[in-house]
This record gives sequence, structure tokens and C-alpha cells, in this order.
Amino acid sequence: FIKAYAAYLKRTGKLEVPKWVDLVKTGTFKELAPYDPDWYYIRAASVARHIYIRKNVGVGALNKVHGGTVNRGSRPSHHVDASGSVNRKVLQSLEKIGVLEQDKKGGRRITQDGQRDLDRIAMTLAEESDEE
Repeated sequence: FIKAYAAYLKRTGKLEVPKWVDLVKTGTFKELAPYDPDWYYIRAASVARHIYIRKNVGVGALNKVHGGTVNRGSRPSHHVDASGSVNRKVLQSLEKIGVLEQDKKGGRRITQDGQRDLDRIAMTLAEESDEE
């Protein structure tokens, strides 16, 4: 689902990708920036799916979800949150194209247009899997 929605976001061209996308790491636990040039679309699709499943989600919750394990050498590994800036910019760009909106209780939620897009893509994937 995430790959299909990421392809949809890229194909429509509505999602505005920042200039710094090819330079930035997605968290302190990473050594390098992502190799995939379309990683921003994939992250946006992942965030949209996460908010679609769990209603009110903020930047902190997304940082925990996209976080990972930091290698501390001979010391035990620990969980580290992902970059808040990347997740915040993804949320802002999804808000700008009308997929998400601010919620009064805090966090963000899916708009009706965003719900319709996600439902349509889920239905096409379900139909394709039924044909196979």
C-alpha cells in the first residue's frame, strides 16, 4: 500500500519535495542519507497510512514509529527517535496538498479528500490481489 500511494503522490506531482531531501539523514541512528531518491514520497505515504489507521497523531509519535536502534559500539544498543524535522516537514507538505489537517485536540488527522484517495488506492490494490 505504501509503495502504491508513494507512486501516486509522485505521479500527481502535488507533493512539494524540499531541496534538502538528498542531503539529510532521517535520524541520528543512521550513518548515511537514504539511497532511494524517492524516499520522501515513501515517508509521506507511510505517515499518511499511519494517521489513516490511528487518528490523532503528532510529530513525537511519528518520531517513535520511524525511529531505530543506535549502535553504541561495545555498549548495549538503545532505541532512538527519528528526525523530528523530517516528519514535521512531511506533515506540513501533506497538509498543504489537503490530505491532512490540524486537529483541535492536537496532532493531525486525515481530511475527507485524503480519506477518499487512500480508500481508492486500497480498493485498487484489493481488486488486483483478487484477480491473482
